[in-house]
Amino acid sequence: MEIHHPERLDAHILLGIVNERLRLSCDNLGELEEDLGISGAQLEHKLGAIGFHYLPEQNQFRREGE
Repeated sequence: MEIHHPERLDAHILLGIVNERLRLSCDNLGELEEDLGISGAQLEHKLGAIGFHYLPEQNQFRREGE
């Protein structure tokens, strides 16, 4: 599935896509940035607004405390 404007997606939909890509094809946030064509800072901002943050040791966006 190609995403043309990930920054325009609803944050919850973006979260699902991002975590799926991290699980299946991207080994880290840098690879995900290249894959989606969006900066990690943009992802952190958009997903942080709904309470999710990137955890490098788990290679996924999760809520704090999960």
